[in-house]
Amino acid sequence: MGALPTRACLLTAAVLLTGLGTGVHAATTPRTATAPQSDTAHPAGAATVRLDGSGECTFPARQIKGTPWSLQRVQLDRLWQGTDKGKGVRVAVVDTGVDDRNPQLASAVDKASGHDYLAGKKGGGDPTDDQVGHGTKVAGIIAARPRAGTGFVGLAPEATVIPIRQNDADSTGDSDTMAQAITYAVSRGAQVINISQDTTKPLSATSALAQAVRRAIDKGVVVVASAGNDGLDGKAKATYPAAFDGVLAVASSDRNNERASFSQAGPFVGVAAPGVDIVSTVPGGGQCADNGTSFSAPFVAGVAVLLKEKHPDWTPAQIITQIEQTAERVVNGHDDFVGWGVVDPVRAVQQSDLADPPSTPSPDPGPTGLPAPDVAPFSLAETPEERDRRYAVYVAGATVVLATLITGSAIVARDLRRRRRNATG
Repeated sequence: MGALPTRACLLTAAVLLTGLGTGVHAATTPRTATAPQSDTAHPAGAATVRLDGSGECTFPARQIKGTPWSLQRVQLDRLWQGTDKGKGVRVAVVDTGVDDRNPQLASAVDKASGHDYLAGKKGGGDPTDDQVGHGTKVAGIIAARPRAGTGFVGLAPEATVIPIRQNDADSTGDSDTMAQAITYAVSRGAQVINISQDTTKPLSATSALAQAVRRAIDKGVVVVASAGNDGLDGKAKATYPAAFDGVLAVASSDRNNERASFSQAGPFVGVAAPGVDIVSTVPGGGQCADNGTSFSAPFVAGVAVLLKEKHPDWTPAQIITQIEQTAERVVNGHDDFVGWGVVDPVRAVQQSDLADPPSTPSPDPGPTGLPAPDVAPFSLAETPEERDRRYAVYVAGATVVLATLITGSAIVARDLRRRRRNATG
């Protein structure tokens, strides 16, 4: 992605990363989320990868009638003006599978082009057998078709989804199967690849996953990946594949256009997108809401699909830069928490016709939207030493005040006694 430093890490090793809480599903009986189980059956040198969204939901589910808050901020008519809503663009969802029984995805999913890397392990080789629900939500945010009775729709509702089942609730997938999935997606004509998974294990530039990502980008494929959900401590930490050069890493923002508390921070973050209370499709039909950078990444992938449709000759770097340059920001420069800002789908797509293709790496276009208030920054954070000094000042001040009160009281008492003596004398 544009304006990213080189991030070549020195080490690859096997590591078990626990997937976040995910759900399981049977075709006839609604299920709710269950905690994933550990699975150490991964080849040496491969890092296990985890889903970047909880997947928690009961499905099939009822339709949600209203328009989700994340779409209320997007003028869809303006977004789609001059486009065919992503028609003709193929986007691969490397995830837990994509259920094509949901009416909003039935005509979107190209099952024949899909693949199941868990065949023989966790299923029968069907890429549309999403037992978790995670991949079905991801795909819906990108390409769900309009449907009567709900205000939810994908950002690119004419795009074609290539379903690739590569992981599950037990973190069966790893960096090697993800590399295979990326290579397969390219071979099936994917122009955008969405990866809503991550590993925090450092992967070198020579790892299988790094090489697969690099080959995809060299083929003109836009790779979008979630930044991860370990951001509660606010510390920068690289996650992969999001941190590889050329990948558009997406953090989560909330309703206030601020970083969601769980969203992973780091210099690799390109942009942020809605990731709190995100509505999308679930297996069997209907929708539910979920949280996570898993659902921020496809929001951005949908924008990338529309740009790919309008500008098929643009390179991945130019598409990524266009998304970054038009994002909403109130500060100059890059921010580790939201990257270049919160994605603005309408500006990204509609302003792409106004000038020459964007340059790379990303220049700093300065703040966008309303100017930041002219106020000084305010923070409650302080070091222990600063706290001790503050307390010492409070004690000293209190001592001075107390001494003043005592002295003043003594003087008042003395004056009263003198007045009484004079009055009686």
